[in-house]
Amino acid sequence: MDIRSRIAARVHEIAPFHVMEVQTAARALEAAGRTVVHMEIGEPDFPTPEPVLAAARQALVGGAIYYTSALGIPALREAIARHYHDHYGAKVAPERIVVTAGSSAALLLTLALLVNRDDAILLADPGYPCTRHFVRTLEGEAIGIPVGPESNYQLTAELLEAAWTPRTRGALIASPSNPTGTTVPRDEMSRITAAVDARGGALIVDEIYLGLSYDGEPRSALRLSDRLFVINSFSKYFNMTGWRLGWLVAPEQHVRDLEKLAQNLYISPPTLSQHAALACFQPETMRLLEARRAEFQSRRDYLVPALRELGFRIPVTPTGGFFVYADCSAFGMDSERFCVEALEATGVAFTPGVDFGRHRAGAHVRFAYTIAQEKLREGVRRLAAWLPTLG
Repeated sequence: MDIRSRIAARVHEIAPFHVMEVQTAARALEAAGRTVVHMEIGEPDFPTPEPVLAAARQALVGGAIYYTSALGIPALREAIARHYHDHYGAKVAPERIVVTAGSSAALLLTLALLVNRDDAILLADPGYPCTRHFVRTLEGEAIGIPVGPESNYQLTAELLEAAWTPRTRGALIASPSNPTGTTVPRDEMSRITAAVDARGGALIVDEIYLGLSYDGEPRSALRLSDRLFVINSFSKYFNMTGWRLGWLVAPEQHVRDLEKLAQNLYISPPTLSQHAALACFQPETMRLLEARRAEFQSRRDYLVPALRELGFRIPVTPTGGFFVYADCSAFGMDSERFCVEALEATGVAFTPGVDFGRHRAGAHVRFAYTIAQEKLREGVRRLAAWLPTLG
């Protein structure tokens, strides 16, 4: 074989991101003149808040858009620390905060710090697909632990203890979760933290959707321990997806090594985005974001019962984020075929469960309520007209 055409073996084990392929098919329908109700992509439909745009314009006028520290500008690290104190009651030193080029970079930095070849990271199945692919890219092994409605589609301390082996380096918990929208209860998160700590492992907590919590006061895992790696993002709650900015809160002793990794992997997070993000924490912006959070909750409160009425099984109501993970097995086809046929027949786009793991993936689909309620209602109306024809 010509070595110039040979690629790394890991690439063959990285599956496509099916949600993007659904979107491509949906865009092709639109190009052909069809109207599509987009419920496939986890991207808020709300624009970036105006105070954030104003801060970006001011930074551009100043002209000082140069590299920053790989850890991020001090003012933003301090603002994030205050946000934890003010909104989540968690005391976090700014020195522990690493601003990153999106939350994906935060997760990659964390895994690059922790994972050696053949180390295992325990994950919930179903879960966000890129996480397991990041682990594989770093020559580790992502171990998906099947979860279902009996545990709110979340890992528990008992499940982690049963799956832990000498090769296990740590575990990742997403709360609220993509794709299920469920949250780990506070007492269970405390038990998980203790179980991982007792085994000398690392616990990574994905809190990207924490700001979009609907039932009860959101609580960061950072209130439990200063040994956690907690990942968050400006994309979802703050409506800054295209700005590619996130952050990581790390144990203090690891910040220097994370800084070295960041310096080499991407030099620094985007400078303009950092200056813009400072406006996220202004009272005017926070009031707007809270109103948008309430609108997401209203969308959830419409869509979940509407899908149940159509015949989808949703045993656990999502408590955060903007996703509904629904059992579609009543309609007599696997989720990939179901998504394809639904898109072609109705122009409603949503994502097959195969994107999120292996455990009963063929029986589930994910809906994103990231569009206005009138569009959600139109999508439900179209499905209601089509689904009875399947019998």
